[in-house]
Amino acid sequence: MAAPKLQARHFHPRTWPTWAGIGLVWLLSWLPLPLMRGLGAGLGFAAGRLLRSRRHIVRVNLQLCFPQQSPREIEAACDAHFRDLGAGVFESAAAWFAPDWRARRWGGVEGIEHLDAAQADGSGVLLLTGHFTTLEIGARFVCLAQRPFHAMYRPYSNAVLDYFMHYWREGRSGLPALPRDDLRALVKALRQGHAIWYAPDQTLDERISVYAPFFGVPTGTITATARLAQMGRAKVVPYFPERRDGRYIVRFHPALENFPSGDELADAARINQVIEDGIRAAPTQYFWVHRRFKRVPPGTPNPYRKA
Repeated sequence: MAAPKLQARHFHPRTWPTWAGIGLVWLLSWLPLPLMRGLGAGLGFAAGRLLRSRRHIVRVNLQLCFPQQSPREIEAACDAHFRDLGAGVFESAAAWFAPDWRARRWGGVEGIEHLDAAQADGSGVLLLTGHFTTLEIGARFVCLAQRPFHAMYRPYSNAVLDYFMHYWREGRSGLPALPRDDLRALVKALRQGHAIWYAPDQTLDERISVYAPFFGVPTGTITATARLAQMGRAKVVPYFPERRDGRYIVRFHPALENFPSGDELADAARINQVIEDGIRAAPTQYFWVHRRFKRVPPGTPNPYRKA
């Protein structure tokens, strides 16, 4: 998808609030990073106490995935998650606007040799990850490591946001953003030996889903990862961003062996297990506000329904 160009419609008076918001985010991005994170964490904590329906979703997700934790531990994890969620908003601002010389001081990449090894024979790569609060800033460190990749893209109805999402993702990643629903474009990029950022944990298309365990709970899981790898003759390289002790680390893991296997359920379960492992490294930094278990096997009660 060609990146949009700035046109007169991008400066229509109805777009001015969006421009003002982007300008405010740009200004905030120049604050010291610990201060930005602190502001975000405080706002996130407050939101977690006010947005009861969202807190309920987070609580249910954590109870299902960590049944060994006590109610008090679950509530503490809820608070920590909303702090991380709020911090992630400000971290995204830093990821979008901070110059390279500043961003390099905040963290780095480990295991990049696994990505290089996977692409050494010209193969394309699916950069397998999940939706984390550190998603945007983690992607920025992959860019700083000078490893180009295609970002996945969903068009925005707001023309100004649509322009900037292209600008942020393409300007840093070095390759055009790809529509997430354009199978032909994705397969073509993989066969050309490119890397594609790929997080299958929030797409629940019933037409291409199976019920695979996620933290031991059978839930709707798309089979597209194996399908893309097969059609694109690509390898799957897991990577996960993490904030630890105030710094950001993006860890790459070796390419999955014997994948796809030809068994849709086994492959989907394996992908879920890989994402689980990434979550366990930084549990509260995962997007628990998403209804991960909204598609469960027939006859299974809706876990989000309040008694």
